[in-house]
Order: sequence, then structure tokens, then C-alpha cells
Amino acid sequence: MGVSEQEEVAVSRETANSSEYRAVSRETEPEFDTPIAREAAQALRAMNVRQERWPAPATTRLVTVANQKGGVGKTTSTVNIAAALALHGLRTLVIDLDPQGNASTALSIEHAVGTPSVYDALLGGRPLVDQVVKCEITPLLTCVPATLDLAGADIELTSQVAREYRLRRAVESYLEEASERPDYVLIDCPPSLGLLTLNALVAAREVLVPIQCEYYALEGLAQLLNTVELVRSHLNPELAVTNVLLTMYDSRTRLADQVAAEVRAHFGEIVLTPVIPRNVRVSEAPGFGQTVMTYDAGSRGAIGYLEAARELAERGRAHG
Repeated sequence: MGVSEQEEVAVSRETANSSEYRAVSRETEPEFDTPIAREAAQALRAMNVRQERWPAPATTRLVTVANQKGGVGKTTSTVNIAAALALHGLRTLVIDLDPQGNASTALSIEHAVGTPSVYDALLGGRPLVDQVVKCEITPLLTCVPATLDLAGADIELTSQVAREYRLRRAVESYLEEASERPDYVLIDCPPSLGLLTLNALVAAREVLVPIQCEYYALEGLAQLLNTVELVRSHLNPELAVTNVLLTMYDSRTRLADQVAAEVRAHFGEIVLTPVIPRNVRVSEAPGFGQTVMTYDAGSRGAIGYLEAARELAERGRAHG
């Protein structure tokens, strides 16, 4: 065999070996270039299979989720952000302050009339710890449910002494008595600026405002901001709007981009970078007594809330 023939054989062996190597590497390396594979990878990340832990604040962050406009995603944002925080190692308490009890439903918590609820803490004088219920999602997530008893609370609170401070005192007592203090307390408000929402604003240090990416999104927002300013001036000097979350974003419409740009221009850095897309899985999840984080962790809605909760936790480093 001549020199040229030997060289040709060597080259062919090298190319053959490299082809075999590429074939083996393709088999051993995970494939994420298909929609199903990508969604599976996203679901594993959302459910935190690798036990990633997000940074915990040194003191409990008290966050009220408020917007008097209905249908902007207050309850959906509350329960999904709470679930994401808890799945990533942060002890989280949800206080359902909406008489409709939708947050309780989404977390699969019993809230029939007569069930121990936030009403008992506000008007019954009972310790909040007696109403705290553990959620099935993770032991780190707990909830104080709301019942229809709360529907008349605005009227009942009118005649009470220090009516604006009822929830604040209940929460403060709970934090002092709790054997394991939560890292986060998220308060879900009704779509109004009545005494229930006022109690939530007085009890919290931060306000998270969900804003729908639609035409009427900014209408009525001035009234909420004025109320926050009045509460800060007269009842709770620690209160501040610290986070704004864009919800129901539809990338197919130019309007959604315009609203998002207008909100970011107005509120600046307090607007969370992730946006929550319109997603049918987010709407379906409460019907099964679940958050979208457990119902379909690979969906676009779940990933949106995961990233929003992650940024909220990262911002919490300032509290550490």
C-alpha cells in the first residue's frame, strides 16, 4: 500500500470516528429543540425539581396586591406568585381578603360559610394563627381563607374602634407568635377601595399593582395611587408601591405593546420585567383547585409567573 493510500485510509478512519462520536453525542445530549421537550424542561424548572432556593429577605415582606379595577389578575397573580415563591424555598402566607374567596379556591382551601376565616380575625377578635391552613402544593405555602361572611365586613367595620388597623394588628400578632415566620405575606384584595382594601394597605409595607394590557388599564389607577398616598400620609408611613405587574399581555396586538410601553414609561423601574401572557391554562387552573404552577408548569402563563416571582424575590435582597 502506497503512502497516499495509507493517508487516505487514516483520513477516512478519522472522519468515520468523528461521525460515530457525533452520533453518540446526539444520543447522550438532551434534545430541547422540539416544542414538547422545551415545555417539559420548562415544567421541571417551574416545579423546581432541582431544589433551587431563591434569596430570602431578613424580615417578612408584607405585600398587598391591589387594583380597584376588576378582572386585571389580582387573585391569579397572588396565588401563582405565592406558589412560585413557596416552591423555591420561601415560606409564604396568602391572606384572602376578597369575599368571593377565589384565592382560597385556587389553593384548594375549604371556604364554606362558617369555616374559620379572616373574618374571625377582623371582627371576631380571634388570633390569625387559628385560621391559617396549609396548602397541598407545598408545606411552605399557607393560606387564611375568605368566606361569604366577609361580604358584609365593610358595613360591620364602620362602627368598630380603630377599624383601619384590624388586619395590621392581627398580622403583627401572628408574626410575633408564629413558630416559623413567613418570608412573604401576600394579601389579595377585593376589586374596590372600601374598608377591606384599606385594612390591607395599612397592614402592608408594599403594594403590587397588576395592570391589564388593555385600553382601560390605566383608568382608575390614579384613584388607587391617591388612596395609597393618603394611607401613607395618615395611617401607614411605610407603605409604598414597589412593584407593577403587566398581565393578560397579547403579543399579537399592537395595543398590548402600546399599553406596556406607556406603563413602563410612567412607573419606571418598579415595573417587573416579565409580562404575564394571555394563556388558557391560567384560566383553567382554578377550576381544578390548582395554581397554574402545578396545573401546567410548562405553560407560558406558568413561566411568566415564575419569572415575575423570581424578580420579586431578587428585589427582596434589599430587605435582607
